[in-house]
Amino acid sequence: MRTLYRRWMEDWENRLCFRTNNRVVRPFDWGMEWTEGWSVSPAQPRNGHDPEAWLRVLNDTAIQKSDGFFGYTPPNDFELDGDMLRFTSAVKTPYAQNNTVHAQWHPAENHKGRAVVVLPHWNSHFSQHGALCRALKRFGISALRLSLPYHDARMPPELHRADYAVSANIGRTIDATRQAVIDARSCVDWLQQQGYSRLGILGTSLGSCYAFLASAHDERLRVNVYNHCSSYFADVVWTGLSTQHIRQGIEDHISLDSLRSVWSAISPVNYMNEYARWPKRNKFIYASYDTTFLPDLSRDVIRRIQERGIDNKVVVLPCGHYTLGEAPYKFMDGYHIISFFVKKL
Repeated sequence: MRTLYRRWMEDWENRLCFRTNNRVVRPFDWGMEWTEGWSVSPAQPRNGHDPEAWLRVLNDTAIQKSDGFFGYTPPNDFELDGDMLRFTSAVKTPYAQNNTVHAQWHPAENHKGRAVVVLPHWNSHFSQHGALCRALKRFGISALRLSLPYHDARMPPELHRADYAVSANIGRTIDATRQAVIDARSCVDWLQQQGYSRLGILGTSLGSCYAFLASAHDERLRVNVYNHCSSYFADVVWTGLSTQHIRQGIEDHISLDSLRSVWSAISPVNYMNEYARWPKRNKFIYASYDTTFLPDLSRDVIRRIQERGIDNKVVVLPCGHYTLGEAPYKFMDGYHIISFFVKKL
């Protein structure tokens, strides 16, 4: 029976994954120009290093000095227009659209100072995660749904997917991750300005990685829910069903071990000690049949969290990555997310 269920679930996952037919295999690029704005770059002159060697140096330095790498000057141009919050990202990119941050605001009555920053999945559309935000609002928790870098209104006109957020361009992928983390922390700044003091974050899939990195570097985020999780950024791209087109652009140029090294600065596994600095309440949700964030990668994160004695709850749902967004699993997921924030925030 279990084998039949697995086969049925994996067939369903494949159908959902490959209903999208606009994936593009983009060329590999070290993306060295993207490193120029990083705080760690001026202190590490290239000194004849080849691109991979220099990126290894920059990643190692970013991990050692991560508070600076993910540090920023808070924006001073927050503007709320109806239910849309906009501000200028503290990370400047060559794309004007991407430099303006958009976040949809779902304020709750009688919120008691409680608010959650919601970071959606890769290639999410603007309307997605709205139902979850409205549910949080009904339970007295305000929600601010961030449009990730290169998504929604932030997408450059030449794109049909959020390819610049995760791609075969090594430096740009790091820069997009750093920008997402800083944008999320900037949202926390705005929430504090509105009088919110009990703050949490919810990340799904790629948004889960961003959320973990943000919380590891921000004491204010005390209650955290990770909807899918992985220890290594590189391993998801290398082994995931939905990122095989990215692997096709990478694998002739770099091995998985090397990819782990040059993306180590954006891998949650390298910030466990930073994460443990402050008391946080955490829920990790992963799927038994996930073919994008493989379950072993999720269990690796959770094991490392538990080894450090960090407060945690774990939920394992009997579905996959894509099927988590389908009934009945999305209702199970929503229950676990909302009940945790209601109880802990």
